[in-house]
Amino acid sequence: MAELRFAMEAHGASVVVGVQGELDVTSSQRFDDCLSEAAAESGQVILDMSKVDFMDTTALAVIVAHWRGQADEGGAFLLAGARYRYTKALWITGLADRLPMHDTVEDALAALAGTGSGAANGPGASEPGASAG
Repeated sequence: MAELRFAMEAHGASVVVGVQGELDVTSSQRFDDCLSEAAAESGQVILDMSKVDFMDTTALAVIVAHWRGQADEGGAFLLAGARYRYTKALWITGLADRLPMHDTVEDALAALAGTGSGAANGPGASEPGASAG
């Protein structure tokens, strides 16, 4: 099992938080702390989930709390690169339809630059059945 890794990188007014590995009950506090640090740096946070190998409902609760917190402060919290196979909890709970999701970090950054609100869900979001196999 690969070690869980977090990375933060500034992109203009936004902060991109990259996650690699498994997000579960054993890592939820570290995950929460990392997202809190990102929110302290910027009102626009993009969570890059393209390298998440597993996510349980405790991680989902952390994501929802930060999404709501950013929205309450007038900021933006976007997801990028969530792959259905590894982040099924987003779809099972219906949150994939409510959270601002984008296929790539670049798409999320473009949405923030274009609208300033980051509230773009759209058909480009990775959805179940996007890859048959």
